[in-house]
Amino acid sequence: MNSYLTYANDPILWLLSLPLVAIVGALAISYSTKVKKVSPLVNLTPEDQKKAFRTGAISAIGPALGVFVVMLGLISKIGGPLAWQRLSVIGAAHTELTAAEMAAQAMGTTLDSPDYSLVNYANACWVMALNGCGWLLVVSLLTDKLDSISFKLTKGDTKITSIISISGMCGAMGFLAVSNAITSSENMVAAVVAGISMILLNKLGEKVPALMEFNLGFALIIGMIAGSIFRS
Repeated sequence: MNSYLTYANDPILWLLSLPLVAIVGALAISYSTKVKKVSPLVNLTPEDQKKAFRTGAISAIGPALGVFVVMLGLISKIGGPLAWQRLSVIGAAHTELTAAEMAAQAMGTTLDSPDYSLVNYANACWVMALNGCGWLLVVSLLTDKLDSISFKLTKGDTKITSIISISGMCGAMGFLAVSNAITSSENMVAAVVAGISMILLNKLGEKVPALMEFNLGFALIIGMIAGSIFRS
């Protein structure tokens, strides 16, 4: 184990991460309670509430599976406490892993480098936290202005809004995928196989819609298995 991971998995970090995770749990309970109180105002029956909750819980399994798979890799890079804390707040394993990798690159190294040190880990903690703060500030300051900004950019055409959002996400994720894939043959195999798997799974999902939510997790697992087999 790299020396920095000894500190990254220290019990004190679990305790320091607990309050933030507890706040998220408390907010979830609070929102659920408030929803039950206001449901009669929109004629939502208890049976409808149960059905909505059950549908949401089932729909969350697929994305959660994808997050869980990536979280395993995140834990191996930044330790369990910080990964637990960050994903409890943000819930986007890919974003947190990307932030950690960019933090390493800014200091002239990578997460997989043998010279990745405790200083690099501390830098990753700052970058991941500041990255999340940026999102919170944007939501706090610009939420009420997004409608007017979106209308000015798209002239009210929702299709253009979707195109802009998808294009930005594809560009960012594509850059990160390629930059990691070219570092080794097994990474390239994993990326290619996962990409092909995602295409095939999406085609299958068109016939079996219930599988669509699981596609990301399945594609990740298939890619990881393919990369591991190639390496071995």
